[in-house]
Amino acid sequence: MAERLMVVVGYESAELLDIACVTTSLAMANGLGEPDVPYRVSVVGPGGGPIVCGSGLALQSQESLERLVGPLDTLIVSGGVGFERAAEDTRLVGHVRRLARESRRVASVCTGAGVLAAAGLLEGRRATTHWRFAPWLAARHPEITVDPAPLYIRDGNVYTAAGITSALDLTLAFIEEDHGPELARQVARDLVTYLQRPGSQAQMSLFTAAPPPRNDLVRGLVEHIVAHPDQDLGTATLAARAGVTPRHLTRLFTEHLGQAPGRFVRQARTEAAAHLLVSTALPMGGVAARCGFGTAESLRQAFTRRYGISPARFRATQSRRPGPEEAA
Repeated sequence: MAERLMVVVGYESAELLDIACVTTSLAMANGLGEPDVPYRVSVVGPGGGPIVCGSGLALQSQESLERLVGPLDTLIVSGGVGFERAAEDTRLVGHVRRLARESRRVASVCTGAGVLAAAGLLEGRRATTHWRFAPWLAARHPEITVDPAPLYIRDGNVYTAAGITSALDLTLAFIEEDHGPELARQVARDLVTYLQRPGSQAQMSLFTAAPPPRNDLVRGLVEHIVAHPDQDLGTATLAARAGVTPRHLTRLFTEHLGQAPGRFVRQARTEAAAHLLVSTALPMGGVAARCGFGTAESLRQAFTRRYGISPARFRATQSRRPGPEEAA
């Protein structure tokens, strides 16, 4: 039986989750789907010795990076706190460049993009990395169009994923590309990941970002907005609720959240819609009403602007179909 050889490159102080998200997802795909072309996963490192991850835990390489030869299906370079040293290791970078020429797909997770960049594999391409390190990548490699927003980006046969657990999203995208959406959804369910997110979804959201700064007025309004997206959340209404002028409210939101109240409200409503689309069977009009958009067309416009796909397409690709016992 033919196999897809999926190689994950680690190095000193690599991020364990960058590696495990990929290897576990692919192993689950093999077990759940029994695909005609199963994955063979190999973790490789310099010299073939242990990979001491940033957490202090050690993984044993299955093969030596230097001795590995193609053809490979996919070459994936992990990120981690040791990525700068790895990117400056000319021997490691040279072997990544060599193996990339023998691979159908090339990818990085998180700051692994720095290694791909050092190998010249991102030149002239659009790429992403962890939002915290995007300025570093852009400053060091002006030949790359760095976009810190998406979870992952595909540019030709080169894929770059954002921070750490976005490796799950990238690997699920590989599984869907190779074996179809149903197997990808099965793996997502077994991973107990909330949903298989599209690559265009923003890295940071209301539900994963750090809490607002310690400003009682702003924090109280944010909690109100998130809890009541269907209510009147105009700037004047919010200002009256807080007992300040609209101008002062805009200044506070800009200072503490980096955006005006109206923009924050649109973001909150769009993310609430995303959750309803995958967790309920409400029609588009019902989702729009519950999230304060008024009409399905207003929802479509806002959703497409934020996520790059329509809400109908998002629901079709991200929702799981209920089983017979749930549909009853």
